Amino acid sequence: MPKVFETQPILLQLILVFVIFSGFFKNGNAGITSDFIRSEWPSIDIPLDNEVHITQGDYNGKAVIISWVTPDEPGTNKVQYGVSKKKYDFTAEGTVKNYTFYNYKSGYIHHCLVDGLEYETKYYYKIGSGDSSREFWFQTPPKINPDTPYKFGIIGDLGQTYNSLSTLEHYMQSGAQAVLFVGDLAYADRYKYNDVGIRWDSWGRFVERSAAYQPWMWSAGNHEIEYMPYMGEVIPFKSYLNRYPTPHLASKSSSPFWYAIRRASAHIIVLSSYSSFVKYTPQWEWLREELKRVDREKTPWLIVLMHIPIYNSNEAHFMEGESMRAVFEKWFVRYKVDVVFAGHVHAYERSYRVSNIHYNVSSGDRFPAADESAPVYITVGDGGNQEGLAGRFRDPQPDYSAFREASYGHSTLEIKNRTHAIYHWNRNDDGKKVPTDAFVLHNQYWGSNLRRKKLKKHHLRTVVGWVSSY
Repeated sequence: MPKVFETQPILLQLILVFVIFSGFFKNGNAGITSDFIRSEWPSIDIPLDNEVHITQGDYNGKAVIISWVTPDEPGTNKVQYGVSKKKYDFTAEGTVKNYTFYNYKSGYIHHCLVDGLEYETKYYYKIGSGDSSREFWFQTPPKINPDTPYKFGIIGDLGQTYNSLSTLEHYMQSGAQAVLFVGDLAYADRYKYNDVGIRWDSWGRFVERSAAYQPWMWSAGNHEIEYMPYMGEVIPFKSYLNRYPTPHLASKSSSPFWYAIRRASAHIIVLSSYSSFVKYTPQWEWLREELKRVDREKTPWLIVLMHIPIYNSNEAHFMEGESMRAVFEKWFVRYKVDVVFAGHVHAYERSYRVSNIHYNVSSGDRFPAADESAPVYITVGDGGNQEGLAGRFRDPQPDYSAFREASYGHSTLEIKNRTHAIYHWNRNDDGKKVPTDAFVLHNQYWGSNLRRKKLKKHHLRTVVGWVSSY
């Protein structure tokens, strides 16, 4: 019986401790439970990049072709779009396809034409559905007008190296509104077997940061051919044609390799260095008619893109463009083309206004001569590809060559009005964008004294601060 009474003080002590601690917690003097609840991100994996890219979808700049890839299943091939963020009042339906290359099987490649757009308008668009949907935007160009300012970027032979990344990042800081791409995209043909297709996928993801938000106008180079009989792949341009559409039908072209568009104050003609172009071939016939369609009163700037340069003083690919020069150069002079951009040579070079149209196999001057009616020829095959720079220029420097340098970089052409444009080539120097070559380009059509007299005084303001002009 005494043992029972001995345990009572212990029980009283335990009850007292419990009451004290209960009050301690109740009065908030111990741990704290926050009542804040953070907004939760969806509990799903971050979606893979879809290799989204856009290009102009018609002749006059009121349409785009939106392309993307879904890896595992086709999904929806519709694009929702509108003029307000996250408010999509319109829907366009596209097509879907895939292809094989060796044992590689591509994802499902979607192409959707979005047309009937308004000029100079920002559109938001969404691809996919549900948790896998993604949203982007683009800006349509101004209405076609001879004095509409517009800034183009020019990139060639890009690839997907660290130098390529430097070029792309510097370009994206330039303020340019669209890219004129002069061929050699992914350099996937530097790989073998399934890696060819994988490298096309990685390049699509690489350029998406720009190409999903502004149009890239495509032209094909030799690295798009991918003729690989040792792998059983003998259909040229198979990957390129499946992935990168062009609006060739809008300019009455029979092939996606050559076509034309009008954008702002420019008429842009894309030619194919790797398609037949001699007299009576489809490309020759098409170009003859397209040059007649150019209206310099509406689009005063006439720009030509091709892959192989016509004038090139680098040992790399020297004279490869001679056959196309012999066929088309006289037309470039006759129609007063302002500038011809090319790639292929992994260096930068700009020519004076020259032509070599008076020579034939029996008579005439054998050398290029100064010609005020000729275009300026610019090689920008310096995007940053895996093959490296072409550092061996011919010595002495030919008279037609105004500036040349073996460095990586990109160019911009900023059209100011119908008479003047400002051109820059920017070198990638130790990871920095360095303006290296710049000049004022005078329009060939409106540059004549007779037509200048028709212009109002404000069109003729002088662009100062430049050491050269053409």
